[in-house]
Amino acid sequence: AQLTHVGVDNAQAIAGIEARGFILGSALALDMGIGFIPVRKAGKLPGEVVSTTYELEYGTASLEVQQGILEPGTRVVLVDDVLATGGTAAAAASLMHAVGADVLGLLSLLELPALRGRDKLTGMSVWSIHQM
Repeated sequence: AQLTHVGVDNAQAIAGIEARGFILGSALALDMGIGFIPVRKAGKLPGEVVSTTYELEYGTASLEVQQGILEPGTRVVLVDDVLATGGTAAAAASLMHAVGADVLGLLSLLELPALRGRDKLTGMSVWSIHQM
């Protein structure tokens, strides 16, 4: 099955954001027959990595992806479990752009609209399965 119901039927890879994004994203990538890219917390991936640090409500955090994991211009959809303030998703999008991906959007299982996470994801589509 393709992601036609959310308008992302031309994705070439799914980038799952640690850690529950791995579960959702890998299943989706398998179903679509496309690649899966893990976006991990710092220090978890082997080899050369590209990293980004971003602000949280309570400090900072870092995300990494393996350098050379995809060809420049690869169309990627980010997947995570919850879209809250948008900081993690924005950092993951920035990281994907840094390795040359064309980020089509973010698909989340749950969105908390009151926290206005979409506001940090300018220039990309955002789809959530459930909002509360």
